[in-house]
Amino acid sequence: MPLFEGIHVSYTGEKTAVVLDIGAAYTKSGFAGENGPRCILPSELVRPKTGQLVKIIDFIDKEELYDVLVEYLHKIYFRHLLVNPKDRRVVICESILCQSSFRDMLARVLFRHYEVPSVLFAPSHQLALLTLAANSGLVIDVGFTESLVLPIYEGIPVLKAWEAIPLGGKAVQTNLQSQLLEGANVTTQEQGERPLSSVISSIEERILEDIKVRCCFTTKFDRAEGIHAARLKESGYGEDGATGPKPPPGVDYPLDGEKMLHIDGKIRESAYEVLFEQDNEERSVATLILDAIRKCPLDMRRYLSENIVIIGGTSMAPGFKARLKDELYSLMEKPKYKEDLAIQVFKFHKLPAKENYAAWLGGAIFGALEVLGSRSLTREQFSSTGRVPDWSSISDDNPKEEDERLPVPRGR
Repeated sequence: MPLFEGIHVSYTGEKTAVVLDIGAAYTKSGFAGENGPRCILPSELVRPKTGQLVKIIDFIDKEELYDVLVEYLHKIYFRHLLVNPKDRRVVICESILCQSSFRDMLARVLFRHYEVPSVLFAPSHQLALLTLAANSGLVIDVGFTESLVLPIYEGIPVLKAWEAIPLGGKAVQTNLQSQLLEGANVTTQEQGERPLSSVISSIEERILEDIKVRCCFTTKFDRAEGIHAARLKESGYGEDGATGPKPPPGVDYPLDGEKMLHIDGKIRESAYEVLFEQDNEERSVATLILDAIRKCPLDMRRYLSENIVIIGGTSMAPGFKARLKDELYSLMEKPKYKEDLAIQVFKFHKLPAKENYAAWLGGAIFGALEVLGSRSLTREQFSSTGRVPDWSSISDDNPKEEDERLPVPRGR
């Protein structure tokens, strides 16, 4: 139990709300009014039936998901936050692409199992702007499974202009693993230096993430062009005489007490290139921003380009923001964007928090406001409707239909 828990009381007399940001990779949890989360936990649990460690978002079976959320929230409330859930409102920071089934099941667990007074589901992109005391901007969330861009103008999300691509930290780790298994070597005490692929067939996700964070970085735009030109030459499509830049030095990474992984400089430098290399549809993380701006009205475009907010844990990679800005200026030279967009300047906001918990901080700010109660979904309202209203259907003429679609698991 936190010392002097009774101090955590708002000026209205209520205890401060609990703020949860359940991401694809990590969950941030803490209390409203604080400047940082109390704990950041992996969003994963052991599957009860098989004993396999999987991400919470990967649970499909509704009954199993209910049990998993009960266990996961129990760990958050009683092991890390050390508070009684019945006494506190809840603020959920969610993505606009969050599945309705997951949102409804989360609400059922909070209301029916933990009996919380109310729950507020707030879009993470809007909460990130709240940390800057701004009501307009272009927010890009570079997360674990995807990158999502959403323009917000005068506090209203421009839903017709959102853009998303399945590129994020997971894609970087997949690219990193393929390069390591293809070209990295490992030294063992018994057999000496050998190719990594001859020792192991796959690398654990936690090790890949640690290598990504500790050893890899986003290279500069001019170096990326040189590397790309050298690759084209090797494949027979590039110009004669094209040579890539000198690679950075390699590093040694201990896999365990007996194996030492040698990571080449080329691998360290090229791991994040998957985010900026355009696919068959000429889309990348950088094109999402320009495509979203192009879908907005003319009088909004210049303001959005000068008020870009970057959040998400993957955007914390060294050199990411500088590379993203160079990519934007380079794309503006192409006819596809030069003819439609008359943008001269791109400006990025500096957040008052780390990018990986910026949305949580916005939820903590909103959770400390007096209007939280009037904006939240109460337990009585959920009991009468059986569902969580979303942006597309604020009211439902037949709410019990949804209640039957997502039954409460047996024994609850």
